Amino acid sequence: MKKVVRLGWTAIMALTLASVSTSCGDDKKQSAEENKVEEKIVKIRTETVVKQEIEREVDCTSVLEGYETMNVSPSLTGIIEKRYKDVGDRVAAGELLVRMDQTQLKQAKLQVANLETEMKRMDALLAGGNVTQQLYDQTKLGYDQAKEQLEFLQTNTFFKATFPGIVSARNYENGELYNGARPILTVVQINLLKTIINVPEMYFPKIKQGMKLDIISDIYPDTKFPATIETIYPTIDAATHTFQCKVRIPNGSLKLRPGMYIHTTVPVGKEKVVAVPYQSVLKLSGSNDRYLFLNEDGYAKRVSVEIGQRFNKYIEVFAEDVREGKEVVVQGQNGLIDGTKVQVLNTTYEEEAAAKSNITSSVVPTDEPDTEKVVSAPAEKNVIDQKK
Repeated sequence: MKKVVRLGWTAIMALTLASVSTSCGDDKKQSAEENKVEEKIVKIRTETVVKQEIEREVDCTSVLEGYETMNVSPSLTGIIEKRYKDVGDRVAAGELLVRMDQTQLKQAKLQVANLETEMKRMDALLAGGNVTQQLYDQTKLGYDQAKEQLEFLQTNTFFKATFPGIVSARNYENGELYNGARPILTVVQINLLKTIINVPEMYFPKIKQGMKLDIISDIYPDTKFPATIETIYPTIDAATHTFQCKVRIPNGSLKLRPGMYIHTTVPVGKEKVVAVPYQSVLKLSGSNDRYLFLNEDGYAKRVSVEIGQRFNKYIEVFAEDVREGKEVVVQGQNGLIDGTKVQVLNTTYEEEAAAKSNITSSVVPTDEPDTEKVVSAPAEKNVIDQKK
């Protein structure tokens, strides 16, 4: 009886070991199949990287200014007798803007008139030898000083516009005391504008006086305003490594105004650069990092790049691994990670789309029943009947 029980336990253990062995074998087989499934192949399309000749342009941004600005600021403090213009008024060249208190001016005029009479008398006395040269010179000096004082007071009593423009600011009212803290009026020329742009120092030899530019404002995105580089500053800013250019902008339409934010592109000549299709460059979510994928012997290689100028459907990229002759992935890269096995399709996306379009157009829909299906079913049944 004990022998029978021992044999029974032995049989049970053998069956258990066999079951475990079978289970382990199945797990290994399943793991191998899973690894096989995970090693998928992604179909892509590529394009060979080539150097392309482009017209290099430098993007510049700036703020518009009136070509000329006039601040009505007398050199002397005094009462403002009359202000002839207000904010928004247009002025012509030579038009009177402000008249200050004339008390000092009137006194200066009387003094000059008196000294002028004195000088005529001294001229007659000097001619007759009845006055010394020293006394004559002293009188002449006083007369000249009085005339200069009169001219100074005239300049600081009546203020006229030196160019056509518009009044952009007013800080005093009639009858107020001008204290020199702020100008009484500010006149800005708006039919002609200027702006100062900063250009990288490497392009200093390529920028020439008289170069034509197009000014673009975000307010008028579809309008280009012609401009000309008028002055090139001769020195380089050591802090920013840029130099300045003064740009002259005719504004006959008066659409542009001082203070507007504008941008322009400065042509600096032709240059050969490494460029790839624009859609091949991807942006990392949540940052400004850019990258693309290369086909390296059938495997995807992720490469971080910096982008430059865009032209047509290509964009300039900077990366050591992106060189002429490399294959850059242009389609199918959204599902790639570094090291993914890839298969390059021979046809382009446009060719494949055209092929699909031809196949679709060759199938003509009809309302008649499917003749092939109707006929083939009875024929198959007849063959079976004959066999029977």
